[in-house]
Amino acid sequence: MQTGITDQIMARMPAAINFATNVTIAARADRRLSVFSENCEEAIEFELDDPDLRATNHWSDYVKGVAVVLEQTGHQLQGANMRIRGEVPIGAGLSSSAALEVATAQALLATSGHNVPPVELAKLCQRAENEFVGMRCGIMDQFVSCCGQADKGLMLDCRSLEYRLLPLPAEIRLVVSNTMVKHELASSEYNARRAECEAGVHHFAQSRPNVRALRDVTEAELERSRVDLSEVIYRRCRHVVSENARVLEAAEALESSDLGAFGQLMKESHRSLRDDYEVSCKELDLMVDLAGQVEGVYGSRMTGGGFGGCTISMVEAERVEEFKRVVTQGYHDKTGFTPEIYVCSAAAGAGEVK
Repeated sequence: MQTGITDQIMARMPAAINFATNVTIAARADRRLSVFSENCEEAIEFELDDPDLRATNHWSDYVKGVAVVLEQTGHQLQGANMRIRGEVPIGAGLSSSAALEVATAQALLATSGHNVPPVELAKLCQRAENEFVGMRCGIMDQFVSCCGQADKGLMLDCRSLEYRLLPLPAEIRLVVSNTMVKHELASSEYNARRAECEAGVHHFAQSRPNVRALRDVTEAELERSRVDLSEVIYRRCRHVVSENARVLEAAEALESSDLGAFGQLMKESHRSLRDDYEVSCKELDLMVDLAGQVEGVYGSRMTGGGFGGCTISMVEAERVEEFKRVVTQGYHDKTGFTPEIYVCSAAAGAGEVK
């Protein structure tokens, strides 16, 4: 389950899905990277020794950022020709940026003769997005891109980076429904939510210095402090604190094969994201409501940063075609948009293809 404020959350539960970003790479004799994106039909070039590389709000920032961070951390890179082809829908909340970062990093490291363990690689890719691209994202997306396994969910402790794999039943499918909208609020509101959560942390840390994030606050402590918080800060904190509890319950539900309980937690998570965190939108809410009308759907919620993008639903395999029909028709009738629906499975994280 995902909120967009990773360092506040005690545990997260992503899964890598079977959509790939492929980077084909060939070494060069110089220190230049020549990169072509098949999706954008565009080529860029830059020198690894250029001291003035800066983000320019362009897809290439993710490639440049990874190269810069790898060099800064002592992984000298060889020049290369790179060709990128992505299957992950861009801007849909399915972590296309993390997929690009991890695939780029693995390709550059392999060509240059370096080997970096998966957890360390995830940290380097997060650093590239934080420090070069300028998006203050958490580590979840990069982590699952590096460490995900087939047919498994992954529960990640975002502070210690300890994780455990959880079974996903063979009889269910992960169905991603793309609303086909992305409201421009997303980036500014993400930073606003982060600031609001940090304001909550500051309040609790004044009386409890050991509070470093909202994961250190219990639901009882939050309720006792309600009168001291603004209504907005209280609701932001309530989402994060309750989401921590939901993730832990969801792990127990998967381990005991209680799909009904897991699905109910998905529904509660979406309500919290909608009402307390306020990162949903009418299109996402409609998609979740339509999914709930289909028999064999255990649960549905938004995924990604919100304000558009996708929902994810846990659906019985034999009900997937009905799900696609009902959701597609209902969504088109209400919005005029035809959604894209992807039937996914949990897949292994990034790796070299020879």
